[in-house]
Amino acid sequence: MTALAALLGRYRELLAEVDAWFLRCSRLAGAAMACQRGCSACCRGLFDITLLDAFLLQDGFLKLSASTRTGIRKRADNRLLLIQQSVWPDFDSPWLLNVYPEKQWDVAMPDEDETPCPLLAAEGGCLVYDSRPMTCRLHGIPMVDISGEILFDEWCSLNFVSIDPLQLEGLRAPFNEIFRQEQLLFREFTRLLTGDIYNELDTLIPAAVLLDFKHFRLPDCLKPCA
Repeated sequence: MTALAALLGRYRELLAEVDAWFLRCSRLAGAAMACQRGCSACCRGLFDITLLDAFLLQDGFLKLSASTRTGIRKRADNRLLLIQQSVWPDFDSPWLLNVYPEKQWDVAMPDEDETPCPLLAAEGGCLVYDSRPMTCRLHGIPMVDISGEILFDEWCSLNFVSIDPLQLEGLRAPFNEIFRQEQLLFREFTRLLTGDIYNELDTLIPAAVLLDFKHFRLPDCLKPCA
């Protein structure tokens, strides 16, 4: 796991660039931007995360106290059990969404689901804030590349109530390069983990705390053809 740990360190460095962008945006927008640490208004329902983000999240999870981990595991088990009962009876370790057609993902992850993330503390704070996935760090404000290309044009309804953030050049960042670096790290991560290179392997936050990365095995249907 030494090589994986080193790669995770490199990923954290990339995520630090995203965090710096978000902090800069917060300072620039001032009162117009409500998103900040401690707000959990959007930490509801299910959404896909990369297997690399799951590895990152589990790294933070394993640093929590035993009693806290027990509570999280129970909530995670309940979430996955619901998916098994209502959508995919065979959904099991390693909990990869890619074994199912993407058109089915929305059924397992409905937009109207308001169930709190299993990693939220009782008061609403994220228990693994420093190890949260990339998508959690990007959520809440639009993403505009330094080139001017709009990659994501939506934002939290609590933010920018009276102004259009797409017009604020200070919110821009080198997203295309960040995502390119993320993809390179992900490919290297899958090579170290499975022996093969993959461009996409996705799971869910509840599954991330249960995954066994030391004895990780891909489903046969996702393995490369001989």
